[in-house]
Amino acid sequence: MNSELTVEVCVDSLESAVAAERGGAKRVELCSSLAEGGVTPSAGLIATARQNLSINLHVIIRPRGGDFCYSPDEFAVMKKDILMAKQLGANGVVFGILDVDGRVDIPRTRDLVQYAMPLATTYHRAFDMSADLGKSLEDVVEAGADRVLTSGGASTAIEGIQVLRGLVEVARGRIVVLACGGIDIENVHSVIEKTGVREIHVSLRTTMPSPMRYRNPNLSMGTLRLNEYERAFVLDTRVEQLLQAVSGSRPSSKPS
Repeated sequence: MNSELTVEVCVDSLESAVAAERGGAKRVELCSSLAEGGVTPSAGLIATARQNLSINLHVIIRPRGGDFCYSPDEFAVMKKDILMAKQLGANGVVFGILDVDGRVDIPRTRDLVQYAMPLATTYHRAFDMSADLGKSLEDVVEAGADRVLTSGGASTAIEGIQVLRGLVEVARGRIVVLACGGIDIENVHSVIEKTGVREIHVSLRTTMPSPMRYRNPNLSMGTLRLNEYERAFVLDTRVEQLLQAVSGSRPSSKPS
């Protein structure tokens, strides 16, 4: 693999985080509740992940699922969670805030960027939910974030590939475009070649049955019925295979 390419793996457990590093990832994004798109993980998970990883650990700062328009109280929670992540040894934090009209909330985003220093900051896929991606890119740059996580405003990076390419060109080295959205072993080479991104964000989750022998068929603890009896993990072999799939990639341009 081209050593300049960074692979970030999204994980929601210690087991997946360790597997991502073992497979060759350079960074993990640590979340909880990936069924909701990821929310802030517990202090215990952050601390344990930090103790077991040597690669960079970025922590999502998202106080709840749903939209990205936060109340003053929720914003206060985000600041406290950033402080917690900093104290527990995270290398970066990941967040995104929009206003009611789907625009990047520049003042509060800038506030979080400054509060997080010296940690790296990523503006997450709230970006893809914004009303105008071009304007939003400039807003995130103005707010001072180091990178933006995006699929080009589409469900997948493949569907948003032309927009991703345009964002990389417009970024001009002012911010890193971190491509995401269904990137896997089969399409990773194409995403890199056609967009010029130098960082990709993947999940590569494999669903496995729970080891529970007794299962209550009449009750589910969440909104997905009987979801308690499935577990999703990152396997180190899948990360290795992804890296092998991009080993011959030669992007036509870099996010300069």
